Amino acid sequence: MGMTAVTMRVKVTIRCKHCGEKFVLKGRREKGRVDTGFKMCICNNNSDFHIETHDF
Repeated sequence: MGMTAVTMRVKVTIRCKHCGEKFVLKGRREKGRVDTGFKMCICNNNSDFHIETHDF
């Protein structure tokens, strides 16, 4: 109930471009950035992803 213009919940779909693994996470959009806490794919890729965000 405490949604503000500063912090907004978003659905984030992350697909690894190396192995194709797909992760669907909830994140927070703050100051133009989205934070999900996602660090690395199961194939050890930590930088080459296709990322989509969708507002709730």
